[in-house]
Amino acid sequence: MIYKEFQGLRLSALGLGCMRLPTLDGNEDQIDQEKVEEMVAFAREQGVNYFDTAWGYHAGNSELAIGRALAKYPRDSFYLATKFPGFAPENMAKAPEIFERQLEKCQVDHFDFYLFHNVSERNVDGYLDEKYGIFDYLMEQKRAGRIRHLGFSTHGSRATIRRFLDAYGKDLEFVQIQLNYLDWTLQNAKAKVEIIREYGLPVWVMEPVRGGRLAQLPQADMEKLNALRPGVSAPEWAFRFLQSVEGVGMILSGMSNMDQLWENAATFQTEAPLNGREQAVLAEIAQEMIRGNKVPCTGCSYCTTRCPQGLPIPQIIKSRNEDAAAPQGPGPQDCLACHSCEVVCPQGISIAQLMALYAGRR
Repeated sequence: MIYKEFQGLRLSALGLGCMRLPTLDGNEDQIDQEKVEEMVAFAREQGVNYFDTAWGYHAGNSELAIGRALAKYPRDSFYLATKFPGFAPENMAKAPEIFERQLEKCQVDHFDFYLFHNVSERNVDGYLDEKYGIFDYLMEQKRAGRIRHLGFSTHGSRATIRRFLDAYGKDLEFVQIQLNYLDWTLQNAKAKVEIIREYGLPVWVMEPVRGGRLAQLPQADMEKLNALRPGVSAPEWAFRFLQSVEGVGMILSGMSNMDQLWENAATFQTEAPLNGREQAVLAEIAQEMIRGNKVPCTGCSYCTTRCPQGLPIPQIIKSRNEDAAAPQGPGPQDCLACHSCEVVCPQGISIAQLMALYAGRR
């Protein structure tokens, strides 16, 4: 396993993201605890020591699942990260209550890494509002040793990232962004990386294979890549791209099964950044994807937790993107256009408008 130095710590370059844990019967709310514990045990055997969860993952059950799995091991043998869920406005005034509950759920007395979750245009005012006192409270927990390192995750614009760093950057230690070779240009992640570097902070990566979209490529694209590095899989190409980006310190992958974990752990036994020609070919493939004009959903499922109709929104979008059969159950025609899902969508997708389009109402 490759390791990265961070303030005297030795962090595995690959972290286990806990947003897409194995589930029972495809129900995102029902985590398969036995499989989670198998994955955690194997990850540790392969040298993975960083585990990233959050209050909202799997409808609140991710923290419970990873807490149970890690409770079997010495506390100083792993690093645990979770986040304050300010992506939901109703949580802004509940920082003490939520933080204490997170410690209980994860069965720990401190978090090694703690983040403001998804700082964006929709919530940055709340995060910065002194009446909520979120920053002051988290700094208090840091001084007490219950938070060891403080950072933030974001899908926000460059202006929002800079605004947040201008306010709190001197006390923050890392920034987690959506970064992959598609979003390098599609969401201008390149410019976001440059801003983070300006503040002297390391980059933590989420969505390295963009919710699985970069894990399977058309045969024609794979032929181009095989001509450069024979036998290298699509996911490995995505990870090798990230190994080529200066400033990346942690790469999180939301692995759902042992096969994904085995393959990714094998990739991170070596560091093999891309050369200029290889990066250029990936950029060409990314541009073809962008020209395909697909809806940029990563399948995070935040939206489904807010939908009163129980629409499987990520599956609906995926079926349309791929011209595949729609999932059974509630469909676009059942959307109430309440916009509740849009409040928590990290990608800023106009979901209600999209559902109306799919249903033929627009």
